[in-house]
Amino acid sequence: MKTFSPKKSELEKKWYLVDMKDQTLGHAATRIANILRGKDKPLFAPHLDCGDYVVVVNAKHIKLSGRKLDQKMYYRHSGYPGALKSRSAADVLEGKNPEKVVRNAVSGMLPKNKLRKNLLLNLKVFPEGEHTHEAQKPEKIKL
Repeated sequence: MKTFSPKKSELEKKWYLVDMKDQTLGHAATRIANILRGKDKPLFAPHLDCGDYVVVVNAKHIKLSGRKLDQKMYYRHSGYPGALKSRSAADVLEGKNPEKVVRNAVSGMLPKNKLRKNLLLNLKVFPEGEHTHEAQKPEKIKL
């Protein structure tokens, strides 16, 4: 027996549409991460980008369980001493880039290697219900 390894030319990529309205962030992010990696496909290889494209709409209207809206913090640092900035999840969702919450959650559930950057390119997140990928005819899935 030889181990089967799929080739890049054999892989087919589909487009999926996920509506995050009233969805719990963690549950939805795990499903999205599995679709991006391709773990739900029979031709899965951990070293290849086997996954599909995911379009997420209504990222502004997600739910966070418990008191995470106030307690979950997002940090960034410029590299200068004393320049650590922090914002709560509620501030990020009300700000100008609420899609960062979904992108950050999915990114944390992907493998921490060189493949992560390419997998995140297959994730398209939009804060409201409209998106720019109508031409790809994404298939709507329920998480």
